[in-house]
Amino acid sequence: MLKRVVMGLHCMFGKGVLRSCIRSIVNPGFCTEHNRKIQTQRGMAQDKPYALISEVGGQGFIPEAVDIIKQHFQIITHQEFLQNSSLSSKIQIMFQWAGRPETEPLLLSSLPALKLVANGGVGIDHLDVPHLNSLGLSVSNTPYVVSNATADMAMGLLLASARRIVEGHLFSIDPTGVPHTLMGVEVSCSTIGIIGMGHIGFKIAQRAKGFDMKNLYHNRNRRSSEDEQAVGATYCKNMEELLKQADFVVLAVNLTPQTTGLIGHKELSMMKPTATLVNISRGLVVDQDALVQALQKRTIRAAALDVTYPERLPRDHPLLHLPNIIITPHTGTDTVATAVKMVQTMVDSALAAVKGQQIPNEVKPL
Repeated sequence: MLKRVVMGLHCMFGKGVLRSCIRSIVNPGFCTEHNRKIQTQRGMAQDKPYALISEVGGQGFIPEAVDIIKQHFQIITHQEFLQNSSLSSKIQIMFQWAGRPETEPLLLSSLPALKLVANGGVGIDHLDVPHLNSLGLSVSNTPYVVSNATADMAMGLLLASARRIVEGHLFSIDPTGVPHTLMGVEVSCSTIGIIGMGHIGFKIAQRAKGFDMKNLYHNRNRRSSEDEQAVGATYCKNMEELLKQADFVVLAVNLTPQTTGLIGHKELSMMKPTATLVNISRGLVVDQDALVQALQKRTIRAAALDVTYPERLPRDHPLLHLPNIIITPHTGTDTVATAVKMVQTMVDSALAAVKGQQIPNEVKPL
């Protein structure tokens, strides 16, 4: 009889519930202890500081990243906040991904407990850091962890443009395609010119060395002789010197007032007619009207861009209709591994802010 009851409970409720029932019979104190653990877990969750994020999925945080945040914070999405702002006084952290949630005055004024805007990525050109600091808010970013993925993207764009990979793919899947030559240009043993030899630029140089490319670079400050020797890099004090020699010019600078419009008509005219421009920095670093003309007139061979201004470009923008350009939608850091590293870096900064400790990777005004 007892065996039948046990089998019935197993079928109805499963092993977990059955095990709990047996434990409560054998040890009456089990249920009390079990309930106490549940209450403790709920209390711990409620004790976690609150954080505002853009969204889960879509253009927001991937689930793997959300799991990391949830270990330390109670999450409120921007949409949830707009529908119910009753928790506004508890939100201490804004986790910003792809520039969202935007730091609008109305939103900031409704978050009196906010301590930190943690930006996912290196570039903070979309944030007015001095203004945020004046409101008592700190800003952090995620340097270094994005370098490998972004350098991979730079080389991917360079290779795709040089070997006309996108054109080859489109021809291969077109049932009515007419056979034609897809002659590209050699990458191995060519010359790459890297403008901006920071952490990302150095990673690009490492990859270029693997292709036996001659490395030229231009930077505000010259790298150490050890760094130059490690990647076989030659410093060009004047950017013009680099532009005249490089087969591939790669832009890896931060967007600042000094780098806005860095590449315009003059600079493009200095490049070889066989050269390719690769931009993985920010769209505003390049004068896009000048680039359109250079590509139309074949002043340079081609361009490959992971960034534009604006993003996305209007559908009638002339860059979208040129045969000698590749454009990707600012996906330089878009790998799961990199996203997870970025979010962990953001969480580390956020925890420090909540605890009143020194914030790692805090961004200071220039």
